[in-house]
Amino acid sequence: MHRARNIPLQQLPERGMIAAIALDLGTTSIKAALMDPCGNLSSIVSRPAPVINGQQGRYESDALQYAESVDAVLAQCLAGTPSKPPLGLCSQRSSFLIWDTTSGQPVTPLISWQDDRGANCCDRLHASAGTIQSLTGLRLTPYYFAPKLNVLLQQNPLWRKKLIESEWRVGTLDTFLIWRWTNQQHFITDVSMAARTLLMDIHQLQWSEDLCRLFDVPRSVLPEIQPSTGFNLPLSNRLTLQASVGDQSAALFASLADNRSEALVNLGTGGFVIRSLKSGESAFNGYLQTLVCQTDQPAHFAIEGTLNSIAAALAPYPVKSCTLQELAISDIYCLAEPSGLGAPYFRSDWGLYFSQAITHLNQQQVASLLLEAIIFRVTRIVEEFHRHAPLSAVLLSGGLSELPCLQQGIAQCSSVPVFLLQQKEASLQGAAILAAGLTVINRTARKKIMVEQANSKLNEKYLHWKQWLNVLLKIPRS
Repeated sequence: MHRARNIPLQQLPERGMIAAIALDLGTTSIKAALMDPCGNLSSIVSRPAPVINGQQGRYESDALQYAESVDAVLAQCLAGTPSKPPLGLCSQRSSFLIWDTTSGQPVTPLISWQDDRGANCCDRLHASAGTIQSLTGLRLTPYYFAPKLNVLLQQNPLWRKKLIESEWRVGTLDTFLIWRWTNQQHFITDVSMAARTLLMDIHQLQWSEDLCRLFDVPRSVLPEIQPSTGFNLPLSNRLTLQASVGDQSAALFASLADNRSEALVNLGTGGFVIRSLKSGESAFNGYLQTLVCQTDQPAHFAIEGTLNSIAAALAPYPVKSCTLQELAISDIYCLAEPSGLGAPYFRSDWGLYFSQAITHLNQQQVASLLLEAIIFRVTRIVEEFHRHAPLSAVLLSGGLSELPCLQQGIAQCSSVPVFLLQQKEASLQGAAILAAGLTVINRTARKKIMVEQANSKLNEKYLHWKQWLNVLLKIPRS
């Protein structure tokens, strides 16, 4: 296992030196970048991920097309670079597929984390939800790998036999790509990805016999679990894989490391608010306990609140032109998560929802309501984290954090100072740092968000929105 190397600020890298290449396997885009020894990214290449087809709760895309796009992004990023730097991989969590061991061809599409076909399995296991959460740190929901795999195996009895006899393989996106890149020699995943399946005991860092029994998934069909760094795997593309983690883990590592006094808010395709936990500390109030990564130290854990599919909610509307002063001008409340409320609620029955009819509103006004909902959800999570253990700063990252209205709204509603990270590709940076074995002392620069012209009505509406949500969560939606 390699150990991290501190790079003093005064020790500048030679021009053109490359410490690592990072690859980010996103839900909507695939990105790669080079990183120098001081943690600076360059040659960032991005390509849209294959379109996800969503019908009747099923969200699927072409796994082979995804793999081909990944190879193309890597090749473009490395074009003109004579060296072959170590590779750091970060992946969307929970998306998975089944593939044929001999041909390497996918048997299923790439099944997205958004897919809810595991709902019936979750209903059946409702009485075991407490046991599942105590072992995994996660809530029992169909977003994760295990419920969906359970349903697939129930619906297709012959698939179980093929998996047990290793004629087929099943795994998350990282496992599939590593298997392809190592000429079918390595069937593995890292602890941070395994921890998002509902099948791994996060305390023992291994697949749980009890969880496999509950979900009726044979333990023998699952990949080998590895630490997040020190892979040292030669790949068919002549790179060497050194690190692999979940995308949110990589972003946290790049931005905060194990700093418990700060919280990271990443606003992209989805959203999350995350802060590190001290050794032995657990998540609270229904929030997720996230296994961030395992290097040559004990596993690093964090507490996480999530916002689901917020980019999809905003996509049809002119959100870029919205201003802080356009918020809180109506008494309509909103939820802006089309695939259901994320942590700490995990309510699939409440997704994209308005408290009153909006047929009389124009697109700009609807956009303002959606932005309010995101601001309020983030603020409430930060508020609860801060109440549990004081925070000194909230850091904003991700593509949606570029929206001035979101920046200003969160800064106004939050009692904790809010900063904007200047490096927008935190997941890429974290994966590269882990691959290079670096501890970059000058972590991502930040800019404090100053509210130049406050909207006094926004804080008042936030208080009413909290009361409205509390009532709403007690009502099952038909």
